[in-house]
Amino acid sequence: MICHLEQKDIEILKPTNILPQTPFWGRIKHAQGFMPNGFELTVSKELLYPAESDQVKIKDDILVFIKYINDKYCFAYVPYGPKLEPDFENQGVFLEELSETLRGYLPTNCVFIRYDLMWQNQWAQESEYFDSSGNWMGPPESTVQEFRVNYKTVNWNLRKSPVDVLPKNTFFLDLTRKEDDLLYKMRYNTRYNIRRAGKKGIRIKEYSIEHIGDWYKLYLETALRHNMPLQDEQYFATILQNQDNTRNGVTIKMLMADFDGQFLASMFLALSNKRGTYLYGASSNESENLMASYALQWEAIRIAKKWGCSEYDMFGSAPNLNRKHPLYGVHIYKKGFGGRLFHRMGCWDYPYLQKEYELVKAYETSHKN
Repeated sequence: MICHLEQKDIEILKPTNILPQTPFWGRIKHAQGFMPNGFELTVSKELLYPAESDQVKIKDDILVFIKYINDKYCFAYVPYGPKLEPDFENQGVFLEELSETLRGYLPTNCVFIRYDLMWQNQWAQESEYFDSSGNWMGPPESTVQEFRVNYKTVNWNLRKSPVDVLPKNTFFLDLTRKEDDLLYKMRYNTRYNIRRAGKKGIRIKEYSIEHIGDWYKLYLETALRHNMPLQDEQYFATILQNQDNTRNGVTIKMLMADFDGQFLASMFLALSNKRGTYLYGASSNESENLMASYALQWEAIRIAKKWGCSEYDMFGSAPNLNRKHPLYGVHIYKKGFGGRLFHRMGCWDYPYLQKEYELVKAYETSHKN
């Protein structure tokens, strides 16, 4: 037995740092029309690490969603999964084996399975993909990536997705450090702005769903300012309503920064196992000089640390310091908090129905931003 699956109720999936692999995320996506399916995955250790024995087995949970494209076809989606991470040379072999094992649990009209891989990007480990200033330039073109990832596979069937869903690049903060050390690791300007906000009288508090309208007002301002796709207010209410609010589940804190009774910034902090995640953020167009978003972020970091988290995920940034990137400003802001920049592999597809997959791929390619 190289790879084995047993179906599992999503509500008894094991606690994990990986927010999109939790029962909470399953409930959120179900409200958006995705059908969640839980499994316990058992693999031979050799499948992940070639030097290991095939007699040793490793178990982990995996959350897989089914989403219908139209009345006739659907696809499967695995957000930030599988959590088990093989050696680089065995990533394709593992995904192929898992895809073929999952095929028997998916509808026969499933066109492909898409893995939104949280694994470290292979090309972020090679010096030739960094410029003279130390900025990562990104992976090579898709055909080159596919050639390497499909190495040792039988079907040579893994494809780099034309689009990515969850953030590929992020900053991680080490929350095992003391607060003074965390402040010391920040850029001077970030540390200064945090202290300035405090001196100006910015106050940070947690609010309940009764203030979702105040959150949404700030969110709309932010989305329109940055030309972001809009979610409706009920989407954010659903996030608060579906949290577990236990140490073994997921807790969501809606934090808001105010000055003289006026809300200037807000965020959703997700606490899952040992990781805090900056899930959503919003800020007012007014009083930017008060630096409310800096005080808000620092308070979220402190809350996550007190909760017992060992790491903090900034959840999305530009891959480098390219001023033309739409997330350049976000990157500069998050970089200032002193975290480690991490590059993920992004989305990879394993087609089951080749002709139909090519049509989906062509559509997604033509509708990329």
